[in-house]
Amino acid sequence: MLFTADHEDARSTLQKFIATEINPFVDEWEKAEQFPSHELFKKLGDLGFLGLNKPVEFGGQGLDYSYALMMAEELGAIHCGGVPMAIGVQTDMATPALARFGSDEVRREFLAPAISGDAVACIGVSEPGAGSDVASIKTSARSDGDDYVITGGKMWITNGVKADWICLLANTGDGPKHRNKSLICVPMKSKGVEVARKLDKMGMRSSDTAQIFFDEVRVPKRNRIGEEGMGFTYQMVQFQEERLWGAAACLKAHEYILAETIEYTRNRKAFGQSILDNQVVHFRLAELQTEVELLRALIYRAGEALVAGEDVTRLATMAKLKAGRLGRELTDACLQFWGGMGFMNETHVSRAYRDSRLTSIGGGADEVMLSVLCKMMGTLPGAKK
Repeated sequence: MLFTADHEDARSTLQKFIATEINPFVDEWEKAEQFPSHELFKKLGDLGFLGLNKPVEFGGQGLDYSYALMMAEELGAIHCGGVPMAIGVQTDMATPALARFGSDEVRREFLAPAISGDAVACIGVSEPGAGSDVASIKTSARSDGDDYVITGGKMWITNGVKADWICLLANTGDGPKHRNKSLICVPMKSKGVEVARKLDKMGMRSSDTAQIFFDEVRVPKRNRIGEEGMGFTYQMVQFQEERLWGAAACLKAHEYILAETIEYTRNRKAFGQSILDNQVVHFRLAELQTEVELLRALIYRAGEALVAGEDVTRLATMAKLKAGRLGRELTDACLQFWGGMGFMNETHVSRAYRDSRLTSIGGGADEVMLSVLCKMMGTLPGAKK
């Protein structure tokens, strides 16, 4: 990935924003188990960061995906996982399909305020009985004249407590499960939408996550994104950006924890020397830094392919899988080197250990990533050689 002076100017602006508007408040937001999303998103929108690669006619910057990738990587410098994840939902999970396939009318109503930061968006795919198994969702949107009437529920919805609208995947027909779904933009203030509860999570504490019910919610069919029955396909396309975002956002987060661990182990003494002086420690940290750099190379390669208009399902899936597993390995190793302090919630390494665990679950579990790759390789049982 070749970043230009324009990329670096945008990166510098974002770095300053994170240093002044986010990191000083992260500890407070973690304790509160929420952050001021409308206020923060508006500031990001005013700077143009919520629509870097979105259409100019709807308030975006009209840049290519490399700028979005740069932003995702830089968000990893935030000292928690919850806030960057919430931003990523807005930019790379709830809006890519809308930006690409939505009508001008629905993009004016939902995409434009998401880009400007005047509205908070969330993505409604997962359900209690259908997390990574997207095709098995039960939420339905039956046709009634010019409207859909939506019934069902969604689970683990990031931004769901405060969101203004949800990009909802629902069954709109009785056909094959990969051809009977549609993506629909649903205002959260609609009659029959209920935020049932704010979920209590192991990590990502500053991000509000909701369980949502839909009881005969009526929305106009014009709110549908693209063609009826194409929602599963659109969501699979949308997953490419979501999974790349999830991988890219890990890079600087991992490097920050490595740097903190090096500093801590250099100053912590045991048995007459610093912990860092032990070969098993400094060798392991060097190995983990190498793994981060290898992951970066894979992500950049996928980003270049996406900019070139290629299908990056394979590379994005690999990056997502590797990022999740490296996150678990790296934070566990670093926490061990912190000893007793690593087990304290007051340390960043403890927070990273909890937050990073989600990468192997959200956006498709590791096992789903492996199944996708095996299918593409032709190694699933019964697959043709």
